[in-house]
Amino acid sequence: MSQQTARRGGTVWALVITSVAGFMAALDNLVVTTALPSIRNDLGGALGDLEWTVSAYTLTFAVLLMFGAALGDRFGRRRMFLVGLIVFTGASAAAAMATGIDSLIAARAVQGVGAAIMMPLTLTLLTAAVPAAKRGMAYGIWGAVNGLAVASGPLIGGSLTEHVSWHWIFWLNVPLGIAVLPLARLRLAESHGTGAPLDIPGTLLASGGLFGIVYGLVRGPADGWTAPLVMTGLFAGSALLFGFVLYSLRAKNPMLPMRLFRSRAFAGINAASLLMFLGMFGSIFLLSQFMQGVLGYSPTEAGLRMLPWTGMPMLVAPIAGILSDRIGGRPVVATGLFLQAAGLGWIATVATTGVSYAAQLPGLILSGIGMALYFAPAANLVMSSVLPKEQGIASGANNALREVGGALGIAIMSSIFSAQGGYESGQAFVDGLKPALVTGSFVVALAGVAALLIPTRRRAAQLATTAGPTAEPVLETASH
Repeated sequence: MSQQTARRGGTVWALVITSVAGFMAALDNLVVTTALPSIRNDLGGALGDLEWTVSAYTLTFAVLLMFGAALGDRFGRRRMFLVGLIVFTGASAAAAMATGIDSLIAARAVQGVGAAIMMPLTLTLLTAAVPAAKRGMAYGIWGAVNGLAVASGPLIGGSLTEHVSWHWIFWLNVPLGIAVLPLARLRLAESHGTGAPLDIPGTLLASGGLFGIVYGLVRGPADGWTAPLVMTGLFAGSALLFGFVLYSLRAKNPMLPMRLFRSRAFAGINAASLLMFLGMFGSIFLLSQFMQGVLGYSPTEAGLRMLPWTGMPMLVAPIAGILSDRIGGRPVVATGLFLQAAGLGWIATVATTGVSYAAQLPGLILSGIGMALYFAPAANLVMSSVLPKEQGIASGANNALREVGGALGIAIMSSIFSAQGGYESGQAFVDGLKPALVTGSFVVALAGVAALLIPTRRRAAQLATTAGPTAEPVLETASH
């Protein structure tokens, strides 16, 4: 499979194609947030309607990620990647041309469907195209681009809205999608997973469970945690996911084999990813509002001042990928997570209504370096902890956990913010921001602890040689 991919395009083309596609999907998670006031002026709608322009994308994206990966394994990863890209690009154009809030919400939901098919396959296609010895650097660049998209969503959305029009936060995807489509068709080779039939019961259980939980998390802060639909979503979603685990333990060809979690590498990096996104998403969500609402910066000014954090992955992540090739991903990921925790703690300590930018800068730099050190080796650890035929669903599961972590982070930190402060004044905002950031710092530090559970290379090799055939996924980790 890797040789065929190399003949068709090679590492560079695969890296460009998957990075651009991943950037588009990741960017649209938060790109709308700073454009909501302008959207309301043009299209109308109540506050709840505006929140759905964010939630509709998050819901369909998070819920269908594992299903998208399964479709790629069954029907062809390149083929389904192209389908996802076409759906995402077309829905972006529809969102840009929306004449009412309802049509915008519908387009955003369809965007999420396309992104859910496309996003997990970017990592699988990239893995197939890159020799094992060079994957760290490739994952570093891929991770840097995706990390930049997640962190710079508010900046790009705010800048386009302020200087052009909110429509362009969606139009931006159209030329990128049109350019990537023929390149993907010509430069990527087709590949498949296990060839097993689609796991319909598992898909329904996992999708229903994720829908309930993510719905409850994204609507909880706005509707109240005791609202009937919120509570129903959380409890029913948890029950369905529990049923999914029980079913997958007994199914012949489950969508997500539970045995993968017996690998300390797979379980550790997924736990770290969920906690990392919980702390990071919640922090960015509040800090972008702090810089604008309390410190008085415009969206563009706030985004530029966040660059030591959001732009750092572009500089550091490729180096982190090379380091992970040489010394293993575990120490690089753990170091990055602890640095990001320290950065968030720093910002929480210095935050006041009149804090200078110089006082915030060390925390932003620490957070940026930490995020960069996490992204590249994390991708490497996920993909090397399973067999090649299982890499599609491993990528889908990891992306789904990241999305759930992001939604959970915004929900938890917004609740802490509301309980301790609010929007009434600058001081009220700071009163809520500080404990929320401390929580984010603590959660990211827990992610660092989870990363330390991943076996070292030497330990992984020992496990592989003593455990026999069941250690195949661990042996993959040891090979890097």
